Amino acid sequence: MQARHTIMLVDDNMAILSMGKNMLKDKYKVYPLPSAAKLFEMLSRVIPDLILLDIDMPEMDGYETLRRLKIKTETEGTEDIPVIFLTGRKNEASEMKGLNMGAIDYVYKPFSAPLLLRRIETHLLTISQKKELKNHNENLQAMVRKQTDSIFSLQSAVLSTVSELVEFRDTMTGNHVSRTQRYLQLLIAALIEENIYRNEMAHWNLYFLLPSAQLHDVGKIAIGDAILNKPGKLTPEEFEIMKTHVTIGISIIEKIGQNMPEHDFLKHAKTFVATHHERWDGTGYPVGLSGEDIPLEGRLMAIADVYDALISRRSYKPSFSREKAERIIIEGGGKHFDPVLVEMFRKTADGFAEISNYG
Repeated sequence: MQARHTIMLVDDNMAILSMGKNMLKDKYKVYPLPSAAKLFEMLSRVIPDLILLDIDMPEMDGYETLRRLKIKTETEGTEDIPVIFLTGRKNEASEMKGLNMGAIDYVYKPFSAPLLLRRIETHLLTISQKKELKNHNENLQAMVRKQTDSIFSLQSAVLSTVSELVEFRDTMTGNHVSRTQRYLQLLIAALIEENIYRNEMAHWNLYFLLPSAQLHDVGKIAIGDAILNKPGKLTPEEFEIMKTHVTIGISIIEKIGQNMPEHDFLKHAKTFVATHHERWDGTGYPVGLSGEDIPLEGRLMAIADVYDALISRRSYKPSFSREKAERIIIEGGGKHFDPVLVEMFRKTADGFAEISNYG
């Protein structure tokens, strides 16, 4: 039987303490505490899963209590305890202050049992899922560190040879390969932080996924210089030839795999190659996949690839400003790009700009 979560309820109003305990005791182990001083005294013995904390208390109010919890000066391990403020104030400035300090939610008094229980249940579930994902990623990293030397040799040989060939052939895309890899890293970190697309990423081997992304344009090796580095816009016929770099890239990855055991590095590489030019609305190539039928790797690379093309000078266009590039990506949500990933891009746009500046 799973152990019950522990909740500390801190309020100087004894009626609130009694009522809150009665509401919660059937589902949780509850410690009703009349002051911040009693809270810190109890924390020296017990670390709860969540704290319900009144704002308006004598001697030490909720804000000061939260500040001390977060700066590791009172009791070791308190900085990660989630805190929900209890308040009678319906004041936006008060809410923003608490949220900026690290509170995860506000519940207004007098509170109803169903609402309070639902809020607590939702937050505990989210916290549990984040911990599980973090543990999963840590375990995954520990596993891949035990991979054999032959796998590392494969990765190094393919990357150092093929990526250099791609960069050498396409004279207009200097450092594009390495920048797109770092853009992907930003987006993936944001997805993990927000607990988004967890199921799609559950089977990923991140240790090999990011390096494999460097092969997304490997098929350009077979595109002639007259088209690859043409000083001007491609004709429709030339563009059709350029598009074949995807199917050529798939063939290259498959040929590498013929002489090697099946490996996550090659799986990810093939997915990046095959799907990074598909579009959310189904108008991309080579297959015309749409929506979530496009693997997440391809939806991520679509944003990284297009952003880098926009901020870079090409034979057919000057480099665009950061602002213009961001606007084009954001306006492409729901058309060219996955709208959920566009929101992640919006949140990480400063990081994208920093990478492009120091490429």
